[in-house]
Order: sequence, then structure tokens, then C-alpha cells
Amino acid sequence: MSFPLSNMLLSWFDQHGRHDLPWQHPRCAYRVWVSEIMLQQTQVTTVIPYFERFMQHFPGITELANAELDEVLHLWTGLGYYARARNLHKAAIEIRDQYACEFPQQFEQVQALPGIGKSTAGAILAQAFDQPHTILDGNVKRVLTRLYAVDGWPGKKHVENRLWQLAERHTPGVRVCDYTQAIMDFGATLCSRKPRCSECPLTKYCQSFQAGNPTDYPTPKGRKTLPVRTTRMLILQDEQQRVLLLHRPPSGIWWGLWSLPECPEQDDIPTWCRQSLGLAIQNWTEQPALRHTFSHFHLDITPVLAHVLPAQDMAMEADARVWYNTAQPEALGLPAPVKTLLESIK
Repeated sequence: MSFPLSNMLLSWFDQHGRHDLPWQHPRCAYRVWVSEIMLQQTQVTTVIPYFERFMQHFPGITELANAELDEVLHLWTGLGYYARARNLHKAAIEIRDQYACEFPQQFEQVQALPGIGKSTAGAILAQAFDQPHTILDGNVKRVLTRLYAVDGWPGKKHVENRLWQLAERHTPGVRVCDYTQAIMDFGATLCSRKPRCSECPLTKYCQSFQAGNPTDYPTPKGRKTLPVRTTRMLILQDEQQRVLLLHRPPSGIWWGLWSLPECPEQDDIPTWCRQSLGLAIQNWTEQPALRHTFSHFHLDITPVLAHVLPAQDMAMEADARVWYNTAQPEALGLPAPVKTLLESIK
């Protein structure tokens, strides 16, 4: 099947596309880059307020590169997938040190930056500089698998390669910036998980529509039952009602964030606090459990509220812990469930 997809999508985009997104006004490589990273696995409506706050604090590459990672993670709190924020900060430092704070314009240079893959590099260069690069994000995959009835989960290499071929075939040499936004908007708003085929200008060419099964595409990944893990998070308050937070080690989930101490379920809580934290506690009570879901498991959290007896020496380095004032919170990166627990006791 060969048809003028780019022309049809651009015509649709001119009438129905999104032209007032905050990273479009003003449009520059830095703003496009930050938005593309935030939009990975996250919807536009969720991203917009985070993006606007981020730009207020870090209006350019220099400010982001010179910031402390804690500042960046704090503004990312609740957006999830924190590796994106760490890579964003690391890439900003590289751009500052290697490119004098000017965002590179060569594809290989952009793709080499932390957290940027082939599709994201193409999206940044297409939207910021109108360079003719192809993208293949989740929305584009959905559109192409339906148009061409491409069987197989898009995460499989041979399926992804086929989709790249189709995407490259239809990427135009002009108005690439608009086309890139158009096909993403089309997949996000019209050819979404619940497609509005009655409004679609492409049904004449859409193989899955002609076959009557557009919602069969893209082929889903085989679902597995997520395992459940459990933990106990200790909300330890001192005389000033401040809560103890610990800095997560540089590995595993939430690394680099500030979190609540976690006591193994088989341990006695007062004994563990005394041995691991150098703290004596009293009046400890379990609170209702909270479930937080990751991409590969559920985490059931049992919060334990306790009061710390005064005048004690902590059994840990000072830079690995902080007493957090929930009434006047510091700018720290917090996992979403920890933020929820802290707000619940405010």
C-alpha cells in the first residue's frame, strides 16, 4: 500500500492538531528535549504542569547542568521513572562541558547523550531544527500497526524493524517538524487505544479498519501476573514533628531519592531502629497499607508511625539522612508513595 500519508496527516494537523503546547512557545532544542524526556511513558496532560515548573526553575541548559541532582529529582517527584531525571541532569552536564551549553545538532551526538535513543533524538532534531529525521514512539507504532495490520508485539526486534521501515518511508523532506507533531497527535488523540474511526481521514487506506479489527493492533505483549512484594516503612517523628528520611543508595529502585527507613518484616521494630539507626522509639503503630505499582511488580507498603526519644546519636553518616519538616518541606526528590505518606501526616 502506498499513499500520501504525510500530506494527509499534515492536512489533519493543520485543522485538528495541538498547536499550543508549552514547549512549542517558544520552541527551542532545550525545551523540546525536556518535553520529549518527560513524555516518555507519560501523557501530555500529566506532563504539562511538571514541564512548566521545571522551566521556571531551570530555564536553560546552564541552570539545569549547574543544579544539584536533588533539586532536579524534587521537581520530578510524582512523575515516575526517575532514571529519566538523572539522565537529563547528566546529559545537561555533558552539553555544558562538551558543547558550551549549545544543544548539539548532529544526530550521532544527540543519540550519544544519556537517556536519548534513536526515536527521541529524531524527535528533538525534527521539532527543534526541522531536520528530516524519523520517529517511532508508542503513538506512531499504534498508527502504523493499524494502517498496515502489522502482526506481533512491537517490542520484538523484527516487528520494530518493520515499523522503522514504514516510518522512514512516510517521513517527508519538508515540514518535518509539523509532521512529527502531527503523527504523534494523531496517535494520541484520534488513533488512540480507543480509536475514533468514524472521524479518521485514513480509513480508506487502513488495513485493520477494512478488516474490521483496528483494536487488535498493536499486538499486546503477553500479560503476566505481577508479583507482589511487601515492606514496612517507618515514619519516625522527633520532638519537632520532623520525619527521618534516608538517602537511597546508587542502585535499585528509587536510587538517589530520599525515602523512609524500611524495616524487614521479620525484625522487631524497636530493636531494628536501635541497631540500624541508633534510635530508641516509643508508641509505634501500624497504619493502613498502601500499594504502589511498578512496571514489573506491586509493592505493598505498611506504614509504621512512631515517636523517637530525644537526645540520641544516629548510627549513620549525616549526609545519608535528614530530618524532614513536613510543614516547611525541603526541595528533595521523593518517591511518590513516600510523598503521599508524608502528606498524610502533615
